Amino acid sequence: MKAAKVYDVDDIRIEEMATPVITARDALVKMRSCGICSGDVTPWYIRRKAPLVIGHEPTGVIEALGEEVEGLSVGDRVFIHHHAPCYRCRHCRRGNFTMCVTWKQTRLDPGGAAEYVRVPEINLRYDTLVLPDSVSFDDGALIEPVACSVKAIERARVRPGDIVLVIGLGLMGMLNGIVARHYGAKTVIGADRVDYRLNKALELGMDHVVDVRDHDLAESVHELTGGVMADAVIVGPGSIPAMEAGLTCVGKGGIVLLFMSSPEEDVLAFRPFDLYFNDVSIVCSYSCGPHDTRMALDLIEAGVVTSDEVVTHRFPLSETRRGMEVTAAARDSLKVLLQINA
Repeated sequence: MKAAKVYDVDDIRIEEMATPVITARDALVKMRSCGICSGDVTPWYIRRKAPLVIGHEPTGVIEALGEEVEGLSVGDRVFIHHHAPCYRCRHCRRGNFTMCVTWKQTRLDPGGAAEYVRVPEINLRYDTLVLPDSVSFDDGALIEPVACSVKAIERARVRPGDIVLVIGLGLMGMLNGIVARHYGAKTVIGADRVDYRLNKALELGMDHVVDVRDHDLAESVHELTGGVMADAVIVGPGSIPAMEAGLTCVGKGGIVLLFMSSPEEDVLAFRPFDLYFNDVSIVCSYSCGPHDTRMALDLIEAGVVTSDEVVTHRFPLSETRRGMEVTAAARDSLKVLLQINA
């Protein structure tokens, strides 16, 4: 079979690999659609993992099942999560699934950007979802990113009537805005420096956008909110300047959520005095767990998020490099999907 293996952000190779062999409790899935994540094109992040077959937003059809697998059938259309928790450890009991050692160690074999994927027993049991008939493969490929937004918006404690600022309007910024609205946000403000994304944010329902090339973000938020500032600030870019900007835009009693990490060596400086007396919290949201993927599927099935709205580019597996280039350019694009075995 063919698979897209990444050795570096600019070194992506389509390689021949042996089709994975399943055991009695595994499944073999024939891939159909898989998203390219912004993390896949973040140099410092992908270099920590390379070489690897990318693809952690996959959907496909169950081709074969181990004889001990229950509850699934050959021919089922499924989303498969690349990580799954043990449900037994201290972190799982507290709902912190992404801190579970098992969650961190689990993976798909070899990855979603391949013609076939082996789904290990634990992934199959705890975070494989059968797609409803109304949910296409492309819609299903949004489950993992939407789940990350679900977790983030819940961590940011967005409530009905809140003012939410979303910094960075790539695919995840758009999803964060859509999910925040679903959770009751009254006003959603987006900030970016790319014309296409600023315009798209308005098209997808954000109330205001700020072009940070021409406007001071804190001053713009102050004006748009009547001085109240944002109840929740979702900082998408993994950069210190973006995080610092987020801290200038949060209101009293608000939350600044860091959606992506900066490189390990970076340091974010802030004045505890300001956070303390304004009762401001800084929280983080890393990836997602089984509860989040189930909520994401519900939102997609309900039409809150659809691939028709946010998928801008589709490439065959053979053009994975091109798909990653479009994603990395971050210009006139949102979601890039790989179409496999189509």
